[in-house]
Amino acid sequence: MKKLILMGKSESGKTSLIEALRGEEIVYKKTQYIDYSTDFMDTPGEYSEGNDLGGALAVYSYEADVVGLVLSATDDFCVFPPACAPVANRPVIGVVTKCDEAHARPDLAEMRLLLCGCERIFFTSSKTRQGIDELLEYLK
Repeated sequence: MKKLILMGKSESGKTSLIEALRGEEIVYKKTQYIDYSTDFMDTPGEYSEGNDLGGALAVYSYEADVVGLVLSATDDFCVFPPACAPVANRPVIGVVTKCDEAHARPDLAEMRLLLCGCERIFFTSSKTRQGIDELLEYLK
């Protein structure tokens, strides 16, 4: 399986997505550090939200086969700048989370991730498992 690093703002659903990909029970826990011990690398949202820690994401992305930019379908804004994906020397995908929420706007999240340069977008819900199998198949 390809190693995936997930990047996104706090509460975008990165940890819940990883729990769903592993087939684990979804239990909210705050990610305190970059966890790269398995096929899925989880990163704290603060690393994507500020200027000081973004370099760490760049360095850790070299340990992954695929970079996943995570954006919740309920987010009002995107922390990723346009055309940021081409600077990675590996595939960059977009993952839209929380697609099952009542006020979700997956179409808006998709547009933002396409502007970033993501080569493929996955629409997911950790609760309903929407898109989880498709993402796992991509990572094989």
